[in-house]
Amino acid sequence: QVQVVESGGGLVQPGGSLRLSCAASGSIFMINSMGWYRQAPGKQRELVARITSGGSTNAADYVKGRFTISRDNAKNTVYLQMNSLKPEDTAVYYCNAHITYRSGTTYRASEYWGQGTQVTVSS
Repeated sequence: QVQVVESGGGLVQPGGSLRLSCAASGSIFMINSMGWYRQAPGKQRELVARITSGGSTNAADYVKGRFTISRDNAKNTVYLQMNSLKPEDTAVYYCNAHITYRSGTTYRASEYWGQGTQVTVSS
């Protein structure tokens, strides 16, 4: 059993900052990659940023220079530091993880989604 849980969302004024956290727990052998996605009302889900187990990252053009993704492998946690927030950043932010986990005597690789955390940027 593996769980992925996001936290840190909330209401912030334009230009403000938030830090999102995503923690994976369970019989984890390895987190291959973790990423943040977001979905606004009437919009498709889109990639915000992603980081691999080796530390390589990629991010959407519209967040480069404002958002930073980081990880703590020992804690099975990924962070998204969001600065200079804009109203168009308002969305539900989801954590996605590709995880290899132990199931009895075997190992399995699966994809997991968190429940989402709401980020609202408004004055």
